[in-house]
Amino acid sequence: MTRSRTKTARKSTKIRKSSRASKAHKGSKKRWSAKVNRTSDALDLQRGVFTRDDPKSIARSLKRSAEASHRRKADPYRSAMSMLTFYINRAGAGLGKRRKQRLEQAKDELRALYHRETLD
Repeated sequence: MTRSRTKTARKSTKIRKSSRASKAHKGSKKRWSAKVNRTSDALDLQRGVFTRDDPKSIARSLKRSAEASHRRKADPYRSAMSMLTFYINRAGAGLGKRRKQRLEQAKDELRALYHRETLD
């Protein structure tokens, strides 16, 4: 190539490279929420915390994780509630009726642990 390339020619090359990169990562977008749960800076969660049967146990575990974390940006209550809400929202339709009910009950238990008002 010659040295007389214009700025527009350079820009178009950059655009092509970035579009190729996004196509290469297209398949990885599918499970980004799993990566967030594994690598979150906010909380170090106990393994399988969201699969437990007891809402009180889920809430206690989230509270313990939130209070132990030094990397979170918000207060412990907000961090714990955000992680629980994030999990419920990302699970979506794949979350069974019974499990979703338990997780919603865990929200109420978390509010009770932090002496916050319940949304009845």
